Amino acid sequence: MKREKQCRESRVVRTSRIFPNDVNNHNTLFGGRLMSDIDQIASISAARHSRADCVTASMDSVDFLHPIRPSDSVCFESYVTWTGKSSMEIFVKVIAEDLASGDCKIAATSLLTFVALDEDKKPLAVPQVIPETEEEKYLHETAPQRAEIRKMRKQQSKDLATVLTNNYPWHDPVQVKV
Repeated sequence: MKREKQCRESRVVRTSRIFPNDVNNHNTLFGGRLMSDIDQIASISAARHSRADCVTASMDSVDFLHPIRPSDSVCFESYVTWTGKSSMEIFVKVIAEDLASGDCKIAATSLLTFVALDEDKKPLAVPQVIPETEEEKYLHETAPQRAEIRKMRKQQSKDLATVLTNNYPWHDPVQVKV
């Protein structure tokens, strides 16, 4: 396995049209559909970088910057920006192009973390990443801060899970104190 790979080696680009079944009641791309597409394209970048089976560990955020309309095409670009031992941060940029005018806008951005797995479904070491462009370098340099925030957020989620019940709401009647 290579010890290092350029970001471009994991780059994936996909462009598609927006159809009526893809939009919400505001006639813009349904957010859940966009999130599914983001996860799919990021998973390809993770697999290209690690050449292994990968699972989504987290989706930091999806920032919706501009609505995507049926008159637009939508272009997804993803690549690995930073790696830990077995984890990879993947950046996804979503570009909407008005097909009538040709105007393009960054419609959304997202950062996800994937973990590479070996045949026994255990974490597998991945190559380090080498940024080349200004965009890649910026994302690479700021990644350790995001990794630390992810670590804190994961602990907060674990803490929260200790006080949550796993009972179905309809199994336990709500006790109302008067």
